[in-house]
Amino acid sequence: MRLMFRALALLIAALAAPLAADPGDIDAAARGVVRVVVIGDNNGALVPVTHGSGFAVSPTRIVTNAHVIQEALQDDTLRIGVVPSEGEGGTFARVIAVSPRNDLALIEIARGTLRLPPLTLAGGVGRDLGEVWAVGYPMNVDLAQGLTMDDIFRAQPPVKSRGFLSGERPSRQFDTILHTAPIARGNSGGPLLDGCGRVLGVNSFGADSDSGDAEFYFAVSLRELLPFLRDNKVEPVTNALPCRSIDELNAEERQRLEAAQSDARERLAARAARLGEVREKARLTAQMEVLEARENAMALALIALLVAVGSGAAAVQWRRDPATSKRAGLAAGAAGAAVIIAGLLWLTRPGLAEIEDRVAAALAEAEKDGDAGGSAAGAPSQAADGALLCSFLPDRSRVTSARADDVALDWNADGCVNGRTQYGLSAGGEWSRVLVLEDEAAVAVNTYDPATRTFRTDRYLLGQADMAKVVAARGKYTPPACQVSEAARTLGEQQSALVALLPDRPNERLVFDCVARQSGGAP
Repeated sequence: MRLMFRALALLIAALAAPLAADPGDIDAAARGVVRVVVIGDNNGALVPVTHGSGFAVSPTRIVTNAHVIQEALQDDTLRIGVVPSEGEGGTFARVIAVSPRNDLALIEIARGTLRLPPLTLAGGVGRDLGEVWAVGYPMNVDLAQGLTMDDIFRAQPPVKSRGFLSGERPSRQFDTILHTAPIARGNSGGPLLDGCGRVLGVNSFGADSDSGDAEFYFAVSLRELLPFLRDNKVEPVTNALPCRSIDELNAEERQRLEAAQSDARERLAARAARLGEVREKARLTAQMEVLEARENAMALALIALLVAVGSGAAAVQWRRDPATSKRAGLAAGAAGAAVIIAGLLWLTRPGLAEIEDRVAAALAEAEKDGDAGGSAAGAPSQAADGALLCSFLPDRSRVTSARADDVALDWNADGCVNGRTQYGLSAGGEWSRVLVLEDEAAVAVNTYDPATRTFRTDRYLLGQADMAKVVAARGKYTPPACQVSEAARTLGEQQSALVALLPDRPNERLVFDCVARQSGGAP
């Protein structure tokens, strides 16, 4: 019955845990997990005496448990070896510091022998008690696979076991984390990871399960590990941002896009309704004014015509009498002038087409006033081109190890960045530049969207085999320089083969919002 309750509790924890874990993150962290071997000499042949696990906190420094290397500390005929998870083999290490009180040790490999990707430490244990992974080299798996002693000295991928966090719990001497990710002898010193591949603790020991109860395991907590590292002049990469999946970010981006489109549709509908009201009012006003002006002009033309007729008749009558012949001339002149005035009034009367002209002018004025009102509302001026300052947006990002500093860039409409780096234009209209970062065993795909002023970096953390393929693909092309004819299209085609080698989803995504900045750098 007790086991049933334990199983039910674990099932509830699994269902309640956030779906943030991605196997790619655990694989990325596993690149920096190593087998730590205590090595003896048997008639000139190197033989493993015992082994555990460890993980890199810098390219050359490795954390493990104190009890893993304890025998080497007490016997100067024994040496400590480090075997990476991939590559051509291992190397020897020297002890930097040991703390038996909290079962921690720091060892260092010689520079130039290996370069390991450091793991990122989490900011602390989250409250959700979610999914965790133990990564290391359990001896029972070695035995089950029939590995020989020689096999232990060859690079092997570490074993990953999944469980759930059960909380923090101090032991008699130090703080530990309680979890259910299975570990065995050989896992000691390996990392306990959260769903984003960040270190939560150092696996150390398991609970006694002889009574048949469900098993629990203990890891040395970050409260012990961080001071230990800093006391020994190691400043590890730490990250306290929430652990969120790429799928979650993609879903939120879709919702954000849909919301923006819905808002745009509503604003367009409101604008159309407002302009419709303006149009109807302007049409009614124009009709009244134009028709009134036409009628007035026509009435005046008729009056002028009547004056012309009257003056003409008088001129004819007065011309018959020599005594009034002079008046006849004046009357005839008045009649001619009246005819001209009548003609001008008739010809210059407003046409019906003027109604539409006045409606169009009223609409243009209304649109101008609307634009001015939007600017007056305080919307920031964000230029798509020119000098930009791009600020990190943590709520739209997923970061496990990368730095999230703000980005300053000078963007040109032809895709030239900072006056020297050309971005490629894909068939889908996306501006991007792919960076192969060999020192970090990573690929960064930088993209910029001038329409939304959004700069984004997707980072892919790759193993040695995948990284070798990417490096080879990158070596097959030379990016065109800025101002070269068809540079953007050419680079877009060149990069497509490299992008095709990358996984379906990145390990990290950094999103930045860009605004125009002054020449001095201030936005």
